[in-house]
Formats: sequence, C-alpha cells, structure tokens
Amino acid sequence: MSDISMSSAQRVKLALQHKEPDRVPFDLGSTDVTGITVGAYRNLLSYLGIKKEKIPIIDIVQQVAEVDEDVLERLGTDIRGLFFDPPSNWKLKIEEGDEYSYFTDQWGIGWKMPRKRGYYYDMYHHPLKRKITEKDIDSYPWPEPRDPARIEGMKEKIKKFEEKDKATLAGPIEAGFFELSLWMRGFSNFFMDLAADPSLACYLMDKLLELRIACWELILKELGNYILIAREGDDLGVQKSTMVSPPEMYRKYIKPRHKELFSYIKKTAPKPIYIFFHTCGSVYNIIPDLIEIGVDILNPIQVSAAKMNTKKLKKEFDKDLTFWGGGRGRHSRYSPSWQSPAGKR
Repeated sequence: MSDISMSSAQRVKLALQHKEPDRVPFDLGSTDVTGITVGAYRNLLSYLGIKKEKIPIIDIVQQVAEVDEDVLERLGTDIRGLFFDPPSNWKLKIEEGDEYSYFTDQWGIGWKMPRKRGYYYDMYHHPLKRKITEKDIDSYPWPEPRDPARIEGMKEKIKKFEEKDKATLAGPIEAGFFELSLWMRGFSNFFMDLAADPSLACYLMDKLLELRIACWELILKELGNYILIAREGDDLGVQKSTMVSPPEMYRKYIKPRHKELFSYIKKTAPKPIYIFFHTCGSVYNIIPDLIEIGVDILNPIQVSAAKMNTKKLKKEFDKDLTFWGGGRGRHSRYSPSWQSPAGKR
C-alpha cells in the first residue's frame, strides 16, 4: 500500500469492491438512517467547540440534524448525501397543541411529538385506515414524484462534493413501498390485507412502487452521472425475526417488487451504481434474497437482533455485501448513529 492517502471517493469505491482501502471509510449524516439526532448533534458541536445559531433538520420525524460541512471536514467523513425536497404543493406546517406538536406529511400521514422532552414524532393518523377499495387508492391525492422542485439546487451541491472528491449518495428520504403501505393503512390493517386480501395489499404496494420509480426516474435523469450509491430502504425486521414470513409473504409479495425497483435503478443509471438498502431488525433469513435481487450494501447491522452476529454475517456474506454501520437499539432507526462501510478486512 502506498504511503499516499487515498481520496474519499477512491476509499469508498474500494470498500464497495470488497478491497482493502487505506482506512475504513467514515460516514456521518449522508442519509437519514446514518445520521445524528439534533440533541446529540448539539452535544457534538459543544464538544468540538463549534457554535451554530440554528441547526437545520433533514428528517423532521426522526429529528435528524443536517451535519454542517465544516463538521464533516473536521471529522474526515468520506460520503456526502443529497436530500431531496418535497413537492412544491406541500409545505411543512407544525401545529402546537397543549401537549403535542403535530404535522401532516406529504402523504397525508399524521405525526405528533410531545412538546416536553419529545425526541421524535410518532404516527397517529393513517389516511387509508378505513375500509378501502382499489378505486380509493386510485383517487387518493398522491404527491407528485416528478416535481422538479424535488431536485432544485442539487447539481450545485454535487459540484461542491466533486471538488472535494467525496463519494455521493442519493435517494428519497421517504419509507419504501412496503413500510409506507403499513403507514398509510395502519400496521394491523395492512398485515391483515396481506393475509386476507393480498390483491388489495399488492395494489397499494404497486401504486407506491410506481411513484417511487417515477421519483428515481427524475433523480437519475438529472443527476445520475454524479451518484455512486442509491439509498433505498424498507424496514423488514423486528427484534427476533422478519415482520412477515419469508416464504409465504416476503418472497411472494414483496421481494418481486424490490427486485423491480432495484433493477430499474441499476438499468436506468447512466453509470454503475450501488444499491444501499436500509432495513432494521433481524433480517438474516432474507439476506440471500436481498443479494439475489441486487442489494450491494446492507444497513444497519443491528447486532442486538436475532441472528445478526457480525462475525457470522461477514463469514457468510462478505463477498456479496458491504456492511454499512451498526445499531444496538430495538429500533435503531430512531437512534443517533455513527456509520462506516467496511470493505474486506
């Protein structure tokens, strides 16, 4: 190995190719699931002796802070993320109640957070929770995925990343089509749909998949030449198992749609692109499925969940997957995280 240190882009590419870089690449804040919450970020800024008047938030639900460029440079991070804006016909409006702060997102989902000592927003309203039909899904006021407002100013940001030779990661912050189906219908209702009315469940997932692919169409058409990593995600695991049975439900209903999405991204991207897939919990039983349908990067490795032993995962899947970050919480999605992708060590 040469004594000359690598650039960030070179370092990340080698790790993704399962080769040994000069050091393990480091990421903080390139995605909403590899970031740091506002409270933790304030503590970090205080420790570093950096004063910031205002801390922008990239994910209102999780209260994830936008990490400033000077902090990223000081910490030596290697990845930069693009965070896309909502459609132009939706604006964030937070309403203050006696005990909670409330807002409704672009999908019509209602969220609330305690005004005192609240750390993140919880869902309280599922807009399609009532008894619905396919016509209700068709007539729902879905957000516009191809709205140019979503990517406004992104080329200028990417040019700054390139000047510093950083690896660029991009993707919609919203949950994937499976997770968003749970949020739109309510968890109990959508799980019942999968069991008792799978045609309706699949119709909803297909609609959300259609919207997601349309969003990627916009992103890749305008920015694809600059993006190394495509961020995707769908929480599929809980503490001891996957949310649904791998053979009966995941492989029958969800996996084919993930395959369609990942295939579209790789086929449409103007240059080779890596699929970063976020899923919390115990997903050991479906890791071979994820590899088969094109996942290159798995995030996080929730070591407290069943069968997610890092030594075992590395031994079995090291040649096919890059493991990006970890988490010990029961739902690491809501925990501040310091993440790094690991190549072959």
